Amino acid sequence: MKQPWQSWVDKNQGQIDPQGRLSFSDFLAQVTAVRSGNALALLDNLGIIRVAGDDAQTFLQGQFSADIREVSAGRAQFSTYSTAKGRMLASFLIWQCEDSYYLLLSADIAAAIAKRLTMFVMRSKVKVTLLDTPEVQVAGLRGAALQQKLETHFATEQALPLAVIQHGGDVAIALPEGGYIVYPAVDSPLPALLQEVDAVAVSAAAWAIRDIDAGIAWITQATQEQFVPQMANMEIIGAVSFKKGCYPGQEIVARTQYLGKLKRRLFKVRLAQFAVVGHKLFSPELPDQSIGMVAAICQVGGCEYEALVVVQAACWDKGIYLETEYINALEPLALPYLTQDE
Repeated sequence: MKQPWQSWVDKNQGQIDPQGRLSFSDFLAQVTAVRSGNALALLDNLGIIRVAGDDAQTFLQGQFSADIREVSAGRAQFSTYSTAKGRMLASFLIWQCEDSYYLLLSADIAAAIAKRLTMFVMRSKVKVTLLDTPEVQVAGLRGAALQQKLETHFATEQALPLAVIQHGGDVAIALPEGGYIVYPAVDSPLPALLQEVDAVAVSAAAWAIRDIDAGIAWITQATQEQFVPQMANMEIIGAVSFKKGCYPGQEIVARTQYLGKLKRRLFKVRLAQFAVVGHKLFSPELPDQSIGMVAAICQVGGCEYEALVVVQAACWDKGIYLETEYINALEPLALPYLTQDE
């Protein structure tokens, strides 16, 4: 466990679960705290790639779907990285510090994405580095008491979504629909200051409900190359620019946007049966094929789960189910934004 989080983990009786991730007792209480209390999470499911050098902006501009020129010391943005066929290999939250860009992404794909980016550096003045301990201490926080402590440390008022605030090497990014991502510098006092607050210790699995409520699905190993960005509503959260130059998959992404109605979209749903990310979904509307998959999921009750799924929108009238036998139906819930089809 990374310092200075070990004493906090011990105090809250944290354990490593069978998947190798940090967990705490009373999962449903954690979810409640994320939604309506003070919640502090060590996000060990996320990794960071640093891209530095004189040509870093130009290099990333030619690789990612968002306009990297809009990233600044004071503003972060979401973006995606796709194959030539327009299928997402990764999604990121990107911010800038001096001459470096930092890419926050799912930890299970971070090494492979760093390696792939390095392959395309060629003669550019760019260095791609996958950060490791003790440099990566990404935390999430939500709740009035924690946010007040953070804002006092940064000497700032409540920030707008995707605003980046920095102080002495510490970075905090305000998230859409509430909360912050925090990236403290090595030996920063910030983790200790946050731990002074009487907050619920939250696992990354419970923190996931925050992103589900916000309608943001991180690409993971289970969902790589499954979605064109618009299928996961990436253009709605600002992860796609249709005015910038070329990048891998740009023609497919543009064609999807301007020619014809998009068949698959990301929806928020409720279900009564657990399913893993990547679990295929089915409908009587198209009985001989999968019509989508689970992109994110979190338990919110005894036998109740909420999830983000990417499915064919036309199938809702006849129902969407977890299995070909059509037993467990998905119930659509509202997202915090509108899609172009609504």
